[in-house]
Amino acid sequence: MDRTRCPVDPWRLVESTYDDSDLGVSETLFAVSNGYLGLRGNVEEEGRDTHTHGTFVNGFHETWPIQHAEEAYGLARVGQTIVNVPDPKTIKLYVDDEPLLLATADLETYERVLDLRAGLLRREVVWRTSSGKRVRISSTRMTSVEERHLAVMTFEVEMLDGDASLVISSQLLNRQDGSDEYHVRSAAMGEGFDPRRAESFAERVLDPRLHEERDGRLLLGYRTHNSRMTIATMVEHQLETEDPVRADAVVEEDLAKHVYRIEASRGTVVRLNKLVAVHTSRGVPARELADRCGRTLDRASERGVAALQEEHARTWERFWAESDVEVDGLPDVQQAVRWNLFQLGQASMRAGGHGIAAKGLTASGYGGHYFWDTECYVLPFLTYTHPQAARNALRFRHGMLDDARRRAAEMAQYGALFPWRTINGHEASAYFAAGTAQYHINADIAYALMKYARATGDRQFLVSQGVDLLVETARLWADLGFWQVNGDKSFHLHAVTGPDEYNTVVNDNFFTNAMARHNLCAAVEVVRDLERNDPDELRRASARLGLQEVEVVEWARVAEQMHIPFDEDFGIHPQDSQFLDREVWDLEGTPADHAPLLLHYHPLVIYRFQVLKQADVVLALYLLGDRFSQEEKRADFDYYDPITTGDSSLSAVVQSIIAAEVGYHELALRYFYDALFVDLADRHRNAADGVHVASTGGVWSTLVGGFGGMRDHRGRLTFDPRLPQEWTGLTFRMRWHGSRLRVRLTQDALTLSVEVGDPVEVEVRGETVRVGTAPVEVPVDGQGPRIEGGPAPHQGGESPSRRAPEPDTGQEPGPTTDQGLEHSPGVVPHSWSHELDDPTGPIPVRRPDTR
Repeated sequence: MDRTRCPVDPWRLVESTYDDSDLGVSETLFAVSNGYLGLRGNVEEEGRDTHTHGTFVNGFHETWPIQHAEEAYGLARVGQTIVNVPDPKTIKLYVDDEPLLLATADLETYERVLDLRAGLLRREVVWRTSSGKRVRISSTRMTSVEERHLAVMTFEVEMLDGDASLVISSQLLNRQDGSDEYHVRSAAMGEGFDPRRAESFAERVLDPRLHEERDGRLLLGYRTHNSRMTIATMVEHQLETEDPVRADAVVEEDLAKHVYRIEASRGTVVRLNKLVAVHTSRGVPARELADRCGRTLDRASERGVAALQEEHARTWERFWAESDVEVDGLPDVQQAVRWNLFQLGQASMRAGGHGIAAKGLTASGYGGHYFWDTECYVLPFLTYTHPQAARNALRFRHGMLDDARRRAAEMAQYGALFPWRTINGHEASAYFAAGTAQYHINADIAYALMKYARATGDRQFLVSQGVDLLVETARLWADLGFWQVNGDKSFHLHAVTGPDEYNTVVNDNFFTNAMARHNLCAAVEVVRDLERNDPDELRRASARLGLQEVEVVEWARVAEQMHIPFDEDFGIHPQDSQFLDREVWDLEGTPADHAPLLLHYHPLVIYRFQVLKQADVVLALYLLGDRFSQEEKRADFDYYDPITTGDSSLSAVVQSIIAAEVGYHELALRYFYDALFVDLADRHRNAADGVHVASTGGVWSTLVGGFGGMRDHRGRLTFDPRLPQEWTGLTFRMRWHGSRLRVRLTQDALTLSVEVGDPVEVEVRGETVRVGTAPVEVPVDGQGPRIEGGPAPHQGGESPSRRAPEPDTGQEPGPTTDQGLEHSPGVVPHSWSHELDDPTGPIPVRRPDTR
């Protein structure tokens, strides 16, 4: 980051000079959101000083027919794209008829601040007009976390030198369909090929339903043309000044504005408060939504802007009390950590019954879709810091269950198949090889569900909705795979794609098989738990789901014999059954300007090589870490790390965690910094398309799981820290069974205490520790193994997996065997099989929240 422009501040992201060379990135970095409503960080004046306009509502989308070059049964038919809803951010200023345009203005001072502690965007400018008059302009912007349908803006103007005629034009503009008055085509709106961007619409999206001034408030209402969703946006203006004012209003189908003409005197402040209410629906008429907007504004107006900002700040204060991570003595790292955590709060705090999109509500990248990233990267943070938000995200998946059942049937499968990318529950990926084939989404949801249940003790959710998710996803795996008798009987999953999108439609993807097995075991465990402890609830679930005992027996059998690939020659887990037969891509010989590979090579070219977009096997090593020995983790990491490109923002965090665990401490820190600044330093050159929300979740996991060494396997909370040797201390907080635990790590000790709730029991490197309100200090002897450097790269593009021919002995080759983690033919390794024998003990019951 340019620290002359963006100075270090542990609680603020500061822009001290205006620069329009990277507007797309800065609009993303300074966006504000509450999980329901998001305002991109466009400047108030907008127009020419804008890269990509953006105002977004979670889940509000348009649909469109997917045109396939060649049709086939079961392909996704309807695309979904988040809609750029009516934009309330624009406030234009004219001083003696001269417009304020930041790109050309003579600015004496400029500062824009994203206040992470208060959740508020502020800007202050002193502008010298062409006539020499100095004008101070101050503004604030927020999307309320108390009133999720509400945005609050203020705009102050003060003449510092002389009097002037001011014009303030505050607008509400349909930018999705209305023409930009400056006709600026954003670079993000269509220049160049990049599949990570959103689709654009050729036809009108928002059909007008309302445009009027109601009780002095501006109102626009629409219905999307295809998806038939409705929206109403209402704006109330409050102008405060002692100077003479004339006000006019204009309301058209795609534009509503209040224009104020003020004869401003020197030293007198003109203040405009702008309250914006937005309501959406899948079927309620726009006029009824307008009534809801009116009630939202009535409450907001009665409380006043100052009170609204104070309530908002108090909620953010509670957020930080639960989830702040403190890094000693590194203010630049601290600033970046808090910015990443702030993005997680912005994406989830008031998402409610909606999902958490890959870009949050900061831009339209990836079409505003929800992916498996949420379950594997975002839900860990929410589960351990804001469990209600995690519960909401899981309920969102449960709400998709009927659509997932229909999709499974369409794909000739039993149970439920969740979409790889979606907004409304239907599969929206037109490229099935890297989309629909990622069946692992089912197991990812089940994994997140069980982590949530064990960490919170929320048995009510588990037995009322969670069991439905587990049963239907388990059914899919049992039906999708097949039994193969080749020596020993084993169960296989073919034609699937794992998390790595550079290797698609493969057989026995290691991540998919391992996670599917975990999914099956979880379903068996929960059903058996209900059988023992709550037979009435089991009867209700069985009636609701048509569940039969024979199914549960079959799931246990499938899980027991699931093929877990292992290659004896190299002592590693192959990413899939043919992965090691491919040639290794020569990453060192690939031009730097050919990254990411997906933008420069045809998919078939990439698919022929051993090369990874994102960590696949390594991700399984982390998620299912108690199933692997340290030797296996080291061997797998040594093999896969050198052929992982870094083309995915999902990789660096996982590579950092496992690098730290196996001992590559320098590499772990480098990967952490890669992830920490993926947006702040625009590492992937696409931050203009929105925040990488999954990566921000991974930053938390790297701090807490990688460096803090926290693990939660089978209901046990353990710590085995790996603090970087350059760091003096790390402090974080997390929830466990309703209690808030404070964890303080230094090079010599781990100190734990309970800040809220009952005592908890944890393990520190195998030692059981009971933690209460009084701090407990546990000495630590070092920070695990320390290995300098990193794994050696595969040289010259030659595959180390090419096996030398076996000597000709004149005998027939012996039979091959499918082997598990313990490498014993035909026997499920103990580290896996005991999951069925002794699942985890009783599922905890949540204690009352004592906050």
